[in-house]
Amino acid sequence: MYSAQAVDRVRLIEKKISFIENIVAEYGSVSLALEDEQNGRASILMHLTSISEQFDKLLHRGELELLSNFEKEDIKGSYDLRNFIAHHYEGVDLYVVEDVIKERLPIIKKSVEKILKGI
Repeated sequence: MYSAQAVDRVRLIEKKISFIENIVAEYGSVSLALEDEQNGRASILMHLTSISEQFDKLLHRGELELLSNFEKEDIKGSYDLRNFIAHHYEGVDLYVVEDVIKERLPIIKKSVEKILKGI
């Protein structure tokens, strides 16, 4: 079974995904949310960074069984995106961010739901 701390991290990932979905819904599309540098984009990038940090904490605390529920490319991709956001904030490729939100977050969300359902 998973540690309580690991489950809390998965719940935080779920919460951050929900926040991103809400932001996108408020703006009407991912691209419109990302166009708003002050609020939409800043919030989305921060939530994506937080998701990556939770994956990193799970990895460094040896929660490998839990991480096996996620696709390796999502874990690595989220870490790469986090590094790019942290070190090249103004140069972040918004098309990549949009693709992550549209294509990868739904997959991560399904994995999170599967983990939480099994608890």
